[in-house]
Amino acid sequence: MSKSSGPDRPGKQPGEWDGHQANLAELARYLKLSPSTVSRVINRTPGARSIPASTQDRIFSAAEKLNYHPNMVAKSLRKQNTYTIGVIVPEIGEGYSSTLLNGIETSLVSNGYFFFVVSHMHREELLREYPRMLLARAVEGIIAVDTPWREALRIPVVTVSGHNQISGLTNIVLNHRRAAELALGHLVDLGHRKIVIIKGQDFSSDTDTRWEAIQYTAKRKNLELDPRLVVQLATESSTSMPGYAAAKALIRGGTPFTAVFAFNDVSAIGAIRAIREAGLSVPEDVSVVGFDDIPSAAFQNPALTTIRQPLQTMGTLAVEHLLGRIKGKQPADESETVTVEPELVIRSSTAPVNPARRCDEATARPSVSLDRNSLQH
Repeated sequence: MSKSSGPDRPGKQPGEWDGHQANLAELARYLKLSPSTVSRVINRTPGARSIPASTQDRIFSAAEKLNYHPNMVAKSLRKQNTYTIGVIVPEIGEGYSSTLLNGIETSLVSNGYFFFVVSHMHREELLREYPRMLLARAVEGIIAVDTPWREALRIPVVTVSGHNQISGLTNIVLNHRRAAELALGHLVDLGHRKIVIIKGQDFSSDTDTRWEAIQYTAKRKNLELDPRLVVQLATESSTSMPGYAAAKALIRGGTPFTAVFAFNDVSAIGAIRAIREAGLSVPEDVSVVGFDDIPSAAFQNPALTTIRQPLQTMGTLAVEHLLGRIKGKQPADESETVTVEPELVIRSSTAPVNPARRCDEATARPSVSLDRNSLQH
């Protein structure tokens, strides 16, 4: 078979391609560009950012037309890198993990890396096995999201919201004291003193840290936290059901309250439904503050006031620090903590205390029956 490139083969018209899979040299010659330029764009390396968008579009269009696919095996052998990262998350669903993954994926793709995602679902055997399984697949590093990390590996590891103290780790964490100050400060400024705190599940890495921050902030603001108004999410579900159940339990308890500060937006959404089923209005009777600012928070009814975690930025930072460790820019045994700042996003679910409408009577009413078919499990 002739080894001449497609456009130059006898009988072919200029610009015509015979359908065989082109190599990099053929693609570059077809585009009349240097192989290094084409390679930077195809592999989405940082150097590609200096190449005009119109040229990048032309390269990708020609690659599709000429059936060109980069040979990652050859690249890995040549540079002794796999260009593959492992990502470990608790679960994949709407909210915290999916938004973080978006930032991680965007940054990895722009740097020419592929990645595996595994979800441990808080199962101890998976927490033990997944790091080794990823190592067996020759990943160059691991990003662990809201996941306890207990051992040092021979490859770089970055954790997000992990609060881990293992040598050689980079921890990307939120300033939880600032988050508590923003949330409680907002509610206190609106006149709220009887505030429900919905804590996270025991397995969440942020639960204890955030609860400590809330207690610290409440003390500074002379705000008494009634133990009867502190409840914890009790199930592993990542839906709104745990928040709904927690709010139902509070309402059954009969202790009056005028505001709720929920562990995350998903639980806040569940709490709002329980509050409404008790005959109360949000925010006229009860103000609700969530946490995370997931994409759907702004589209709830009412739109949810929340503490925004810069989740995409946290994902991007995780990638930047992991690739920095892979490239040897930081000593392998050196630990670091990178702290990011939260933001209060005020929407329609919070309002000043309304002295004409109190929740005392409503919270003492018998609980409304739970319609399990109308909520996602």
